[in-house]
Amino acid sequence: MINNANLKFDENGVPYSSDFDDIYFSKKDGIAETTYVFLKHNGIPSRFKNTGCFHIAETGFGTGLNLLVTWQQLNQANQSNPSPVKLKFTTFEKYPLSKSDLTSTLSAWPEFKSLSVQLLNAYPEKLLDDNTMILENGNVELRLIIGDVNESITNLVVSNNEVDAWYLDGFAPSKNPDMWTEHLFNNMRRLTKEQGTIATFTAAGHVRRGLITSGFDVVKYKGFGYKRDMVASRGILDRFESDSGK
Repeated sequence: MINNANLKFDENGVPYSSDFDDIYFSKKDGIAETTYVFLKHNGIPSRFKNTGCFHIAETGFGTGLNLLVTWQQLNQANQSNPSPVKLKFTTFEKYPLSKSDLTSTLSAWPEFKSLSVQLLNAYPEKLLDDNTMILENGNVELRLIIGDVNESITNLVVSNNEVDAWYLDGFAPSKNPDMWTEHLFNNMRRLTKEQGTIATFTAAGHVRRGLITSGFDVVKYKGFGYKRDMVASRGILDRFESDSGK
């Protein structure tokens, strides 16, 4: 049985999870947070070049904001690419938003209206355990896997360890400790290309150490907003900052 998220909105209209007593994104600026933490520290959109398909995997689909920001950047990159790069976006969610709650949430971002309409048209009224949505005339493939990520990821198979970048998201380790496990980190490493990257908003010690133990080469960087630190792949900014650090 799929249980939808118990969603509330605070006084500023920011969606809030009653299940985890936590917000879905920064009260300061959710779009800026996604851009800084996940895109910049994974070298995106610079990596949307010279490749046929780019695969991003994410823990915690939430409101879909990370997808929308990434999708918009893909479309901009494809305006100058000789042939369009395709995005494969695999994401896990234990408590998905109902379609009505997702509709309400996406209405807060008029800058993504055309993308939101596509997402909502494809988003099922009744979700399955594993849902694939084809967007942007086939250039974006969204795979939304419902359930506990530590269980779902165990049997996930992708060809040739093909994940290029991870958005390690979800509610904070202090609010959702069951998600941030060594089992998760080991399976993330199993699914990732040798040069694959990772970024997460948290710098909690056990998360950083767990990622290193599993084989990711990660270090701390300055966090977004009030957060002092975050964790991401070592050296990614040196390689891509000229394009992704805007």
